[in-house]
Amino acid sequence: MIAGDEGVIRTNDDATNCKRYAIEVGYWKDPFIECFHSGFNKFERKTPEINRGYFARVFSINYLIMKFIRFMNKQRQSFQIVNLGSGFDTLYWKLKAIEKIDGIKSFVDVDMPEVTMKKLHQMRMRPQMLSHLGDDIKYSSMELHSNEYHLVAADLRSTKEMRKKLFTECQLDKSLPTLFLAECVLIYMTVDESNSLLSWISSSFDECIFINYEQVNIFDRFGEIMIENLRQRNCELLDLESCKNLEAQCSRFQNNGWENCNAWDMNTIYKQGIPRHEIERIEKIEFLDEENLLEQLLKHYCLVVAIHGFKNASEIVEEISF
Repeated sequence: MIAGDEGVIRTNDDATNCKRYAIEVGYWKDPFIECFHSGFNKFERKTPEINRGYFARVFSINYLIMKFIRFMNKQRQSFQIVNLGSGFDTLYWKLKAIEKIDGIKSFVDVDMPEVTMKKLHQMRMRPQMLSHLGDDIKYSSMELHSNEYHLVAADLRSTKEMRKKLFTECQLDKSLPTLFLAECVLIYMTVDESNSLLSWISSSFDECIFINYEQVNIFDRFGEIMIENLRQRNCELLDLESCKNLEAQCSRFQNNGWENCNAWDMNTIYKQGIPRHEIERIEKIEFLDEENLLEQLLKHYCLVVAIHGFKNASEIVEEISF
């Protein structure tokens, strides 16, 4: 483990705790999150702006994922999903619970060994989680492989290791459309490391889409406070330049083989991209005393959709959008 990795690994526990509390008070439903609580027995209360921020994050990412899946289904095209730095994310099980979803050839959760070991332990204790994976399941102490779902331990900073994990062990098909997901992952890598990963993906897969959720507008006063708070928790943000603004977020992808890119800050998505009835519903859950706190928070996170290799790229750009 490299110095600083421990702090990054702990962010998974923080995110899981935040999601559990928001789900408990009614922001969204996820029947699988309790399977990955990692020993947390009590709900740690979060502020309304944090809860609304997590709602916006989860809702908007799921919205884009479903846009991708429906587009592939319309084309009668099978596809692959790779969840980078997946932590205890329950996306695979949520997708399997939706009856009308077809076409998932492979789904891969990737994270550090310390995280995948815990996730696998939780899965093996709960037969209801394994029942979605089929009969042909192979385990190690920190990895799992089935016909469709794979949980693998890998260092995203090593493209050599990623190549082995995705192509040799998970047997992904480079010719199939592949969706990559990352939530607050690339910023913990150096510029060279994240560039290398993005360039490797675009050169290794014929058609791919990358959905990236991450910090933005990082160099103003609010951003500086965010950086310092994370630093105090031993989480060093290593690629700040790519989080300078939305243009820098897209440039990171465009400079590494991704021909098309769109980016939105979460405040824009909250006000214009999420259906009004959903906003009205969640704003009734808790009273928010200072609206500007939420607005500041949302303006410092963004969603990026980058696209590589698709012949019908313009159609996809329009479809997988807000």
